[in-house]
Amino acid sequence: MSEISAPKGVRDILPFESWKWDYVFGVLRKTAVDFGFSEVHLPIFEHTELFSRGIGDTTDVVEKEMYTFTDKGGRSITLRPEATASMVRSYLEHRMGTLPQPVKMWCAGPMFRYERPQKGRYRQFWQVDFESLGSASPYADAEIIALSLEVFRRLGLSRLEVVINSVGCPACRPDYRQRLKGYFSSREGDLCETCRDRMDRNPLRILDCKKESCREVTEDAPSVYESLCSECREHFDAVRSSLDGLGAVYRMDKRLVRGLDYYTKTAYEVLSGALGSQNAVCGGGRYDNLAEAIGGPHVPGVGFAAGVDRILMVMEQEGCSFGEEPLLDVFGVALDSRSRAGILSVVDHLRKNGISADMDFNDRSMKAQMKAASARNARLVCIIGEDELARGTVAVKNLTTGEQQEIPGEGLAEAVKEMLSTLKG
Repeated sequence: MSEISAPKGVRDILPFESWKWDYVFGVLRKTAVDFGFSEVHLPIFEHTELFSRGIGDTTDVVEKEMYTFTDKGGRSITLRPEATASMVRSYLEHRMGTLPQPVKMWCAGPMFRYERPQKGRYRQFWQVDFESLGSASPYADAEIIALSLEVFRRLGLSRLEVVINSVGCPACRPDYRQRLKGYFSSREGDLCETCRDRMDRNPLRILDCKKESCREVTEDAPSVYESLCSECREHFDAVRSSLDGLGAVYRMDKRLVRGLDYYTKTAYEVLSGALGSQNAVCGGGRYDNLAEAIGGPHVPGVGFAAGVDRILMVMEQEGCSFGEEPLLDVFGVALDSRSRAGILSVVDHLRKNGISADMDFNDRSMKAQMKAASARNARLVCIIGEDELARGTVAVKNLTTGEQQEIPGEGLAEAVKEMLSTLKG
């Protein structure tokens, strides 16, 4: 019988890298607190209707990428492909409109999309999501962009570029769609099959195509800025002015539309020079009509999402620090079978005093146990044999200097803490 492996497009996050994830989440959590965002935890599956109505039936996510199934009650359920729709659903369901606005929340967790697995992109992937709900102010847009940049600055990323655009609103977007449709109709033969199919349903999505032939066509496509209504134009100008005031460096890109239908007005991405063609590490924007699309009242919102896998990839490529890898404080070594119960008590005592400790559980020789201690990067080794048991002491060895001393059992935790502080200092 063959071994069972993980399904295609998913991966295990193993001990040698999980501590790096903890570091990234620690930076995210501290930055969120500094910007006034509170953490929430959302379910990983929702009613399919939430995403089909919120994200849009003509998007690639809804048409091709969602993991959807029927549960035992006959309901259509979908593993969440993104978090914004879920965040808005939670805001509405728990009547957060009665709270001081905007309500600023963030979350992190796995998302699911059926797409071709590639480096940094998986079918189950981790994403961090920040949302500011309840304010239509362009300053909220500027804060979200500044927040994403601050997260990356604190993580040590440097080769970044902010790209922004406006995608208009329901009042002015129809005119832009018609202008785009007219332009693309004249170049239909140069478009890929997917984009020709998008022409009638959603011509804005052609601007987002990554195929070179289509990108050449979109170079001369009409700019949305020429179609914006006065409200959208003033909003976009205020966002840009606010970013200038914050000292943020950005460039405009008329082809930036994002891949989801709920975006209105501001759309933006943060790009990394370390990733090649698939270079977005973060994307977001404003979605003032999403709450209404899923059956709620009008609730303006703006936010961004970033893939954690990609963040770590860029940090690795840029040589960023992940802080100090966690090391084991103490490894317990028993010199004979009678001493194993004693060393278990020592390890338990140290753990209860806030000292990380472990031991051998396979009755191996002292030499093998010492080798295991080195493999675990333990700072100290606590040793018990017949002599130590008789005297009620523990031999403590510094694996860096080789120095060893005998310490009475009742003062062990305090002595070990002092030795560790010297090592860490």
